[in-house]
Amino acid sequence: MADGSRIQVDLSDQTAIVTGASRGIGKAVALGLASAGAKVALVARSVERLNEVADEIRAAGGEAAVYEGDVTDSDTSTRIVDGVVEAWGKLDILVNNAGITRDTLLPRMSDEDWDEVIAANLRSVFLFTRAAGQAMMRTKRGRIINMSSVSGLMGNPGQANYSASKAGIIGFTQTVARELASRRRAITVNAICPGFIASDMTDALGEPLLEAVKQRVPLQRLGQAEEIADAVLYLSSDSGSYITGQVLTIDGGMTG
Repeated sequence: MADGSRIQVDLSDQTAIVTGASRGIGKAVALGLASAGAKVALVARSVERLNEVADEIRAAGGEAAVYEGDVTDSDTSTRIVDGVVEAWGKLDILVNNAGITRDTLLPRMSDEDWDEVIAANLRSVFLFTRAAGQAMMRTKRGRIINMSSVSGLMGNPGQANYSASKAGIIGFTQTVARELASRRRAITVNAICPGFIASDMTDALGEPLLEAVKQRVPLQRLGQAEEIADAVLYLSSDSGSYITGQVLTIDGGMTG
């Protein structure tokens, strides 16, 4: 596949799974990995959107597979990881990106609001990391990258559930990085904390609120999904082989 990525990384002969790959950051990550030469398995609930991403990858000469499923289901995570290993022989890269929001202030937050966000954002990371970790231990190599958020670092009013899930990802990442590290294995586990990233959700805020959001960012702009994908590419490459258990914050200086 012709290299359309913004940084020069060679992931030829590598295989990857990206959850939440149908839009936004997940889509940008999937396209970036494919541009660098990786075969990419796309995971989400929306098959129609996933097929559009897969078609874009294939049109550029890459290889992609589509897996529809509920990322909070244990059997689904096992089925997808096993399917990728069976189809492509191994699993090299896992990007846990799937996530949802159910924003409201704590007094109005329902049990369902809490449970759904924790399941989609945190349980899914546990399930896919557990399944992928077993596959990677067999080949003694792998890259696991978990998408957290600045909300997991500093909190955000109306997002007690979301912030808790993203903070949990950080603790989970640092623990699993220690568990999978050894002299005999080259498996790294890291987290990325994006700040305000341009998306369908930010577009829906409207110009006045969007300007107020930008004023909170020292660089005075929203980040781009491709800027997060660049970090994933680096951590996935051989250049990131000595980086594990780390939390990379990409937020335009907002938490700096």
